[in-house]
Parts: sequence; structure tokens; C-alpha cells
Amino acid sequence: MSIGWALLALLVFPGLLYAAPMAWLMLWLERKLLARLQGRMGPPFYQPFFDFVKLMAKRPLPRPGFDGLLLAALPLLAVGAILGALALLPIFPTSTGFAGDLVLLVALLEVPALCAVLAGFASRSLFGQVGATREAVLSLAYNLPFLTALLTLAAAAGSLGLADVAGQTGLGSNRLVRLLAGLALTLCLPVKLRLNPFSLANAEQEIYTGPTTEFGGSQLALWELAHGLEWVVLTGLVVSLGLPLRTGFWLADAGLWAVLSLILVVVLTILAAGTARLKVPQAARFYWRWGLGLAVLALILAMLPVSGG
Repeated sequence: MSIGWALLALLVFPGLLYAAPMAWLMLWLERKLLARLQGRMGPPFYQPFFDFVKLMAKRPLPRPGFDGLLLAALPLLAVGAILGALALLPIFPTSTGFAGDLVLLVALLEVPALCAVLAGFASRSLFGQVGATREAVLSLAYNLPFLTALLTLAAAAGSLGLADVAGQTGLGSNRLVRLLAGLALTLCLPVKLRLNPFSLANAEQEIYTGPTTEFGGSQLALWELAHGLEWVVLTGLVVSLGLPLRTGFWLADAGLWAVLSLILVVVLTILAAGTARLKVPQAARFYWRWGLGLAVLALILAMLPVSGG
């Protein structure tokens, strides 16, 4: 990937200029649909953007010494890591990368969760520490099926290159491998996006907003932006690797990728509206039993000689 294309992907599409408005749109769609399903009106479509601007205009509570620097740096690091992950997504059929960009993608996707855990403990808040502990425990549960599903797709393609993984269509069992791995990835989205029934790390009725309880002003705005960008990159990841539909025209491919991502937002929101929050042991058992089971089954099929490449 050339420097020019890398900067274009990072700053324009699917990077910042696209991702920020799409993040606010997804946050609004989630809130609006959830409200309508609960018999409420919900916010206007511009509300997430206005909330971001309002928070950015406020000064966060000053913290002395290293704590202040850490609390200011963590949301910036989370936003930067998500934008880097977005730039790696193979949206177009001619996308090119390097021979290990799946490894880099996984590393970048884990940075926001790690930042949230550090932020919860660094805030020195009881609610933040409880939320950080839950985030850390859940990450151990959902990362097993999540990483196994990505490894399965790479094994089926015979490459760690994201373009190779997305371009590997094959016949026969390869379709079943992609279906099972894509389903395992989709099962991991609610917990990574902190949605019911896995909204344990930021359970508002129990621990306010968990790791970000003590944040305010511009720092909280960046955390909200990071959460919106997580919607964009995680739904985009499932669409790019689990449903790699290509038309051959870059504009149509970009539009199709965005529409399928929004459809996934609707599906996840309906699931969140129809479920209640689980306990931590229940959530862990779900991912170790069902998520990991699907991912391991897909991995076994991918390793069989008949799966091809």
C-alpha cells in the first residue's frame, strides 16, 4: 500500500471524513430505533453531533500530574487506533495491503478496550473500576471466538492479507466456513459495542457509564466519538470479511458496504431492545460455548483438504 493511498484511507474513506459522520448516524439510528421499539420518540438525527460539539466546548475536570496526562491521552489513543483499523479494511476489490495486516488489524481493534480498562482504573472511581474489571473479564471471553473466527478466515484464504481474505470466495465448504466464521464475528459485536444483553461494562442502571463515569468535557466527547467509530469499524469488518459482496465499481462497492453496515446496526439494535442484561458468568459461558463453538467448527472445516482456497 502506497503512502498516498494509506493517507487517503486514513483521512478520507473509510477514514475520518467518512467515519465521523457515519458514526454519528449509527449512534442516532441505534438510539432512535431503540426508542421507537420502547414506545418513545427518540432524538433527532443531528443529536449525536450536537452532543459532541457541546462536550468539546466544555473543559474537563483538571487532574494533577500523570493522572491528568493519562486520562487525556487514552481517548485520543482509542480514536487513533480505530481510524487506523478502518484504513485497513478491504472495501474495494483492488484493495492491497501487506502480508500481515490481519495481525495489525486485530492489534488496533484491541486498543480501545485496553484504553477503556486503563481509563476506568486511572479515574480512581469505584464505578470506573467496576466497569474496567468487567471490560477486562469480558474481553477474555469474547476474544477467544473473535480471534478464532478471524484465524479461520485467514486459514481458508491461506493468507493473513485482508484483501486475500475478503477476495477468497471459493465453492463448497468454503462458503460454509465463511458463514460460520461471519456468524461468530457477528455474535461478538454486542459485547464489543456494549449492547444488551452484554452491556455489562457500562451498565447505566448499576454503575452509571462504567470506565468513563469520571470523564467530562472534551475527553468524554472523544470517548463518545471512539464508541461511534467502533460501530463503523466493527460492522464494516463483518461486512468486509463475512459478506464480501463486490460489484466491480468502487462507488457501488462503497455504497453497498455502507448500506450493509447500517442494516447490521438495525439488527443489533433490535436484539438489544428485545433482551435483558446478563450477568458476567452468563456472558462468559455464552461466548465460550456458542461463539467459540461456531468459530472452532469453522476452523476445522477450513483445515480440511476439501475446503480448498
